[in-house]
Amino acid sequence: MTKRSATCRLPSSEATSELAQTIARILVPGDVVLLDGPIGAGKTHFARSLIQSLMEVPEDVPSPTFTLVQTYEVPTGELWHADLYRLSHVDEVEELGLIAAFDDAICLIEWPEKLEDLRPENALTLRFSLDEDSEDARQMELVWSADKWDSRLKGIMP
Repeated sequence: MTKRSATCRLPSSEATSELAQTIARILVPGDVVLLDGPIGAGKTHFARSLIQSLMEVPEDVPSPTFTLVQTYEVPTGELWHADLYRLSHVDEVEELGLIAAFDDAICLIEWPEKLEDLRPENALTLRFSLDEDSEDARQMELVWSADKWDSRLKGIMP
């Protein structure tokens, strides 16, 4: 599969939230979104905004740093938000039930490098980085190889 990518600048946390809400509208069960980037780059803020935008009644969305996985019922089905930062071995991914969720739920995965070879080939990867020009701004690169993302991302990205 050929990798494709698009890059955008997110000038504020509001812009990050708006992009998260836009991407939320194109997600369906079986979609995996990998949130990659250093601590403080905006991964959890993005995930929180995406999840809340899908909820019929928005509620608090805690970071799953300590629980590892939080699940939510949204109108399209189940959504899993995982933070794999604290995993010590790739075997723990399967113990969480995450691999099965890749098929049936919308999955948002922070620290996807912990998946190692379990990383789904059809995932959409969002790489967050800090912007040197502004404390509030972020850079985001979207990377995908599955054809399904081509049409869904059209109109969202330049």
